[in-house]
This record gives sequence, C-alpha cells and structure tokens, in this order.
Amino acid sequence: MKNNKKIITLFVAVSLLNGCSGGNSSKKNEDFYIKDTNAFNILIGQYANNIEEIWGPREVLIAGPKDYVQYEDNLQTRVHINFVSGVITIETLSDSPIESLKEAIVSTLLMPEPVDIIRHDKISQDLSQEPFLYNQILDQERQPIRWSGRANNFADYVLANNLKIRRSGIHNITYVEIKLVPNHISERAKKFLPLVTEASNRYFIDERLILAIIEVESAFNPYAVSRSDALGLMQVQQHTAGRDIFQLFGKSGEPSRKYLLDPRNNVDMGTAYLSLLKTKYLAGINNPISLRYAIITSYNGGAGSVLRTFSNDRDQAIDIINSMTPQQVFRKLVTSHASQESRNYLIKVSNILDNR
Repeated sequence: MKNNKKIITLFVAVSLLNGCSGGNSSKKNEDFYIKDTNAFNILIGQYANNIEEIWGPREVLIAGPKDYVQYEDNLQTRVHINFVSGVITIETLSDSPIESLKEAIVSTLLMPEPVDIIRHDKISQDLSQEPFLYNQILDQERQPIRWSGRANNFADYVLANNLKIRRSGIHNITYVEIKLVPNHISERAKKFLPLVTEASNRYFIDERLILAIIEVESAFNPYAVSRSDALGLMQVQQHTAGRDIFQLFGKSGEPSRKYLLDPRNNVDMGTAYLSLLKTKYLAGINNPISLRYAIITSYNGGAGSVLRTFSNDRDQAIDIINSMTPQQVFRKLVTSHASQESRNYLIKVSNILDNR
C-alpha cells in the first residue's frame, strides 16, 4: 500500500448473539448483563455514514462475524471476504481502477493474522509466517500463494480475465471476484487446530465441540466482531464471559479488545467458559450428552435461560433434566427455549458434531 493510504477495517454483526457471544456471566448477571457498546456503535455509525456518502445508500457494507470488510484508499476501495460462501469481492470507485484493485488483491492475498480492528499503516508481510489465506486460494496454476511474486502474477491474471463493472446509483463500480477453495472452512480450521487441542487438554472440553462452536460462531474468522462487541473466533465478549474468566484466572477487570482478538487468547477464554458452564453453572447434569446439549445452548443464550426452560427452580430443573433421555432434553430445548436463536444454535452445532 502507498503510505498515504488509510486502511480501515470495520466490523459489525449481522445478528445479536447472547451467551458467551452476548450474555453469559455469573449468577448475578448471568442473562442480564447490560452491554456497554455505545462507543463501539457510535464508531461504526460514523464510518457507515462516511461509506454511504461515498458509495451511496445501497452500498453500505460493513462486516459481521462471518464477513470481513476492509476499506482503503480513503474508502474508495474495499475488500469483502464472505467466510461462509467462500467468495472474495474486491471493488473500487477509483479513477484508476486497475491500479487500485491490483494493490488490494495483492495485499489481501498476503495479509497476516489480525492485529487490530482499525489499521492506519501499510500491511506488511511477515516472511516467517504463512499469509492468513494461504491454501485457501489457488492461483491460475493451482498453486497456493505465499510470496509477493506469485501474488502479483495472480492479481494480473484475475484483472485480465475476471474484471467486471456494475452500476449503482451514480457510480460505476469496478470489481473482481475470487473464489476460495471448496474446503476453505476446513483449511482455516487447520490453522487453529493446535490452539484448540491445547485448550481442549487444559480444560477437559471435547475438541470436536470447540471446533463446532467456532464454525457456527465465526466460520473460523479471527477478525470477527459482532454488534454486541463479541470478539474473535469464539465470539467472547469482554463484559460478560471475558469478565467471568478473568475472575476465574484471578485477574481483575476484563480482557481488552486486543487481547480477545488474539486467536490463542480467544480460544483459551472461550474454552475456559465452556468449562465454567460444565463445572459450575450446569453442574449436576449427569448424562454427558444431555450436558453437552445444555452447554451448547448456554454458550449462546446463557445457562439461566437453559435451566428455566425446564423449571424456574435451578435444583428442580437439574432433576427434570436428569429424569429425561438426551433425546428428550434436545427436543425440549429446540422447541421450548425462550430464544429462537438459541434453539437454532443448538441445532447447528449438533449437526456439525454429528457430521464430524
């Protein structure tokens, strides 16, 4: 990137998550933590207004947990990575579209792991590490892209063969689309598997469960930030689960945004929270499969709401769960839990586990 270019990475959620990604905490605050997200929402609103002024009212694009959006070139050029569909769209309003698109393509291919959510400096490649999208994109020779020479050659190929123009309002938007490999989710998962294994062993939580939760929460997007300011791979929120886990670690306060956007810290804290649900909030549930269903639903919507699905009295709720088969517990949660989102969440995570 040219030094005078300002690069801004913006995140905002498609949906509001509860539980670890929005509302879990200690008994006192378990489901009712009030999120202090005003400053974050103001920041997002300001940039959204700037984007609308430049791109038009139908072209405001800011990211969510499974979408990465980066603006550069004074907001004239942007990169959108959809981590679910596996499509990268790079588009520009620039008067020099080829130059702007090539620069954005190359920087995207070589971008490192996230450091902060707002960048003002040139993105430089760490030659000791593979780029974040390594093995997720293959060039015209079906080769992965690690170095600048191959990245520049592929950018030239894309611009020569895939350049498109679309009309939006008064603007002609020049763009290219690049597809990730079909197994891009599993390729990203491989990057974080050592962290997951480490956390699994530390907290005695099934590695498969951690991976399934990450896939549903962020599709293995370490850049993920939601409207409720849940952060990173496991969508841990500073003010709720983050505060709880810091207390568990004997620390005061809550983790910083930078701390939670580090994949190692994020996976460790998210898994620690799963352990806290298992050993404290949901302690007493005997059947391991029933307990797993309760943990999954609690991670999204809070342990209190899970127990209240069975009874307003905690001890009675535990007794009722223990009197049911796992299939009955699952059915009760996906039909009677107060939150439709939490009901769907249990189904999604369980489907992933069943297919692993």
